[in-house]
Amino acid sequence: MTEAILLVGGKGTRLRPLTVHTPKPMVPAAGVPFLTHQLARARAAGVEHIVLATSYLAEVFEPYFGDGSSLGLQIEYVTEVEPLGTGGAIRNVASRLRSAPDDPVLIFNGDILTGLDIPALVATHRSSGADVSLHLTRVEDPRAYGLVPTDTSGRVQAFLEKPQTPEEIVTDQINAGAYVFRRSIIDTIPTGRPVSVERETFPDLLSSGAHLQGMVDSTYWLDLGTPQAFVRGSADLVLGRAPSPAVPGRCGDCLVLPTATVAPDAKLTGGTVVGENAVVGSGARISGSTILAGAVVEPGAVITDSLIGARAQVGTRSILTGVVVGDGATVGPDNELREGVRVWCDAVLPAGAVRFSSDR
Repeated sequence: MTEAILLVGGKGTRLRPLTVHTPKPMVPAAGVPFLTHQLARARAAGVEHIVLATSYLAEVFEPYFGDGSSLGLQIEYVTEVEPLGTGGAIRNVASRLRSAPDDPVLIFNGDILTGLDIPALVATHRSSGADVSLHLTRVEDPRAYGLVPTDTSGRVQAFLEKPQTPEEIVTDQINAGAYVFRRSIIDTIPTGRPVSVERETFPDLLSSGAHLQGMVDSTYWLDLGTPQAFVRGSADLVLGRAPSPAVPGRCGDCLVLPTATVAPDAKLTGGTVVGENAVVGSGARISGSTILAGAVVEPGAVITDSLIGARAQVGTRSILTGVVVGDGATVGPDNELREGVRVWCDAVLPAGAVRFSSDR
């Protein structure tokens, strides 16, 4: 298995305002665009050729990654004119693949952080003789996911989308978003229209008698679709809980990029990242958070489990918990922002504009 398709065309609407100017896979996690971690893990698993299926803000990928040689890869780019869904995107890039009809092709989504043993998935695919093999993981509450029950040999029995009643929850195994396709199966996906692999391709293959194999791998897995999850994923990469050969530094309590400036008495913990040319002022306390390039955290600010966008500013003594501040936004001094607040790009909150306590 030497080539892969990486699906990076989504708009990332659940992550806004992080994705207003930046496609989701290019939002920095642990100091580099999240996509860098996926590419590096694929390369470590033996992948040499990757086709990126792009759509939203497609123009930003190639200037950053080029031909992939800096990562030891050969990268090609295919842009969808209209969004085609997961299956349509896979079919749309098929002409760029070099594999023979029976060769395995790795396919994975651009918003999943995982410790998946990729060689083990490929080995399962080969040994079982499957047409498609799926990475499955177990979750405590599967109602938000597609369930994938299997028999004792791991062969997939059904695809059950987002069950809502206890009777419908027949397994805790869910589709974890990474697949190995037999190359010839990709050519059976319809062209020129949106296709969902989860709702159309996989159920149709199953009903036609194709062999779909599941491999349960319960290592680290996180869907980075929400701001809270993205911040947590970045912190887990820095802390070493999530594996990646692309973290630009040693794992630990924090990651400070070389051009950042952090006051000696500032306290950074919980996997915090301080990006290029960012500034953290005296007495600031930052835990489990990401401070992107050029952002400024003024003295005495307290930031927890939050993401501060590029060139944004957090004023002195402001307290942010579970918050996203968009690129170029300003949160003035003495504000208190709590879980779920999203400050849009370039917005300005005056001093003391939002409070939860009765005084300053």
